[in-house]
Amino acid sequence: MIKLFSLKQQKKEEESAGGNRAGAGGKKASAAQLRIQKDINELNLPKTCEINFPDDDDLLNFRLIISPDEGFYKGGKFVFSFKVKCETMVYHPNIDLEGNVCLNILREDWKPVLTINSIIYGLQYLFLEAAEVLQTNRRLFEQNVQRSLRGGYVGATYFERCLK
Repeated sequence: MIKLFSLKQQKKEEESAGGNRAGAGGKKASAAQLRIQKDINELNLPKTCEINFPDDDDLLNFRLIISPDEGFYKGGKFVFSFKVKCETMVYHPNIDLEGNVCLNILREDWKPVLTINSIIYGLQYLFLEAAEVLQTNRRLFEQNVQRSLRGGYVGATYFERCLK
């Protein structure tokens, strides 16, 4: 009890003296910032993925770039924001035209123990297994994917070129 009291007293004295343990700027790190820092430190990216931080001081906002090296989407370059929204318009059964991603671990199977690494691997897997659309007309699906990667229309929707 005495130790706890002395730690609280020491913290109060530091704060009243103008200093704190949060570093420059005087703000304490939020739980989200601490969690993201831990996840980033433990990140183990596959060779087909890279992370880009537009602002090095803002770890909560970054981009994930996935460049599949196999499957229908081989050679493509797909950019996701951390909010797990695909910024690259892509013809994909699990990504709508606004970039919203349908991935079970982002919705019904989400658990706090899942890390950024889990989400990255889940996103990468989407480009290797493109859902049940393949079962009905695999050849047409492949043609549509290639047309969208090269830049062109699939039906009435125009896709920008996203090949590396």
